[in-house]
Amino acid sequence: MADHHDHTSFAHPVSVKLLVTVFVALILLTILTVVSAGQLPRPFGLWVAMGIATVKAALVMLFFMHMFWDKPFNIMAFMSSLLFASLFISMTLMDTGHYQDAIDQFPREPVAQPAAPAQP
Repeated sequence: MADHHDHTSFAHPVSVKLLVTVFVALILLTILTVVSAGQLPRPFGLWVAMGIATVKAALVMLFFMHMFWDKPFNIMAFMSSLLFASLFISMTLMDTGHYQDAIDQFPREPVAQPAAPAQP
């Protein structure tokens, strides 16, 4: 049975040099994330770490997922899914502090103590 599909246009040949360069950039950005997590003040460090994570995700998406060479519609669909996922997560995170007072005031149940063994 003959294969009627032309698979030569499907692959995106990428040079090994480009892949190694992206890999080294990802490793360096990971090291930068670890170093900055211990050095920066608390709220600022989170934003720096999220910014570095966004750059790393963009590198993976562009070069390892071959979106750099893909059709613009596929890139738009992928980016819109990321936009909606970040929107849903941010709306959830905005609501977490609203009920913290009620959680803190909730009475805690005492921990049950194990019964003492019977004396013979």
